[in-house]
Amino acid sequence: MVPNVLDHVYIQSYKHDGSLHRTWSKGFVIETDKDKIVVVTNKTWVIESDGRKWYTREPAICFFYKERWFNVITMIRKAGIYYYCNIASPSLYDGEAIKNIDYDLDVKLYPNGEYEILDEDEYEVHSKKMNYSKELKEILEKELKSLLNDIQTVKEPFSDDYISYYYDLYQRLIKEN
Repeated sequence: MVPNVLDHVYIQSYKHDGSLHRTWSKGFVIETDKDKIVVVTNKTWVIESDGRKWYTREPAICFFYKERWFNVITMIRKAGIYYYCNIASPSLYDGEAIKNIDYDLDVKLYPNGEYEILDEDEYEVHSKKMNYSKELKEILEKELKSLLNDIQTVKEPFSDDYISYYYDLYQRLIKEN
């Protein structure tokens, strides 16, 4: 099952133990194919697991992959495009929401091409607390390496031209509908 282009969808991120991690109140679907769902969030409520709410300030193009163990949120800001990558289970759409399991490790890519790996301490704590299996940890570490390789080789979606294409598509779809 996949959402249709122009659908507004709910986005839910869970933790390995099944607890809700974060939700986005709506995402606007701009593309779906056999590999991914591309959604734009813009001025959207985000609710954290502790009940904290915040409102997104800028448009973000989100890539939810059906086979890859990460998702990518690109934030379009005046200073440039920032990429926030979550190591997470492959995403699925069940008719209610796009869903995945967040596995703590994140990578932030800055407009100047520099990046940093975030939340390694959280990963260590949760891997013990939630009993990540050896096999799962191997998958997550392999996907982190693959993600870093994609960033370093400027593979999609880590190209400003690629993001510009999707942002133009989003603006056209909004204007036409």
